[in-house]
Amino acid sequence: MLTRRTGFFVFLLLAAGGLLAWAALRPAGKRPGGTAQQGSEAMTASNRPEICEETVFEGARTILCVVDPAAHEARLVYRDGKGQPYGSVPRAVAALAAAGRTPVLAMNAGMYHADMTPVGLYVEDGAVVSPLNPGDGFGNFFLKPNGVFFIRADGSAGVMESGVYAEAEIDPLFATQSGPMLVIDGAIHPRFLPDGTTRYIRNGVGVRGDGKIVLAITRDEVSLGLFGRLFRDLARCPNALFFDGAVSSLAWGSEMEIDSGEPAGPVVAVFAKTAE
Repeated sequence: MLTRRTGFFVFLLLAAGGLLAWAALRPAGKRPGGTAQQGSEAMTASNRPEICEETVFEGARTILCVVDPAAHEARLVYRDGKGQPYGSVPRAVAALAAAGRTPVLAMNAGMYHADMTPVGLYVEDGAVVSPLNPGDGFGNFFLKPNGVFFIRADGSAGVMESGVYAEAEIDPLFATQSGPMLVIDGAIHPRFLPDGTTRYIRNGVGVRGDGKIVLAITRDEVSLGLFGRLFRDLARCPNALFFDGAVSSLAWGSEMEIDSGEPAGPVVAVFAKTAE
């Protein structure tokens, strides 16, 4: 969820009898359990990329997109040529299309402050825009362990817990830090309830054992526990990272399939590789 901005959502972490209880503050005008997200309600869509599939996991409609680095290029985008943040998935996609590179798909990929700067590590084209954030605080980003999604220059990718990443001396071409981790070495985040009462449309990323990147977003509101199991049990990702909830958005090509209408900081975009 968003961190340190007007209208952001805050988790209240309460330990009681060894269990974690969740509560959230919704922005004005959005009721709990509401449907702020916009997009197709159908389980089939004519503009769906071939690398994406629709499925139902534990009763929740879900979109899984599997990115093979051999056939597709994944990258992170955040700012335009003048250094100004795009500020939303639709604006990022429109700018990419105007530059002649319409993505196969794009979604929000990290949390941000009120001034749209990334909360944690953000690397674009090898340049560190924002450093790794090892600090503590309130909100999903600081629900430790959090983690980093990174892409190397050769297209290979990974998801690592932030502390492990700091020690690994990764030299990424792209990287974004977010939180919490959903799956850590095959285990669900230890602070998740199996199915908590706080539910949103959520999106995140994982990397399978074969090196393929899995980008997922739900059409229905789900708990963090369910979302973690989706990556572990359905997507088969030993490590997976939460990008956001309630503000989660997805573009297929230049069209928004799921649009929260909310701002976005970093955006992950996937492009088909062209023959050399």
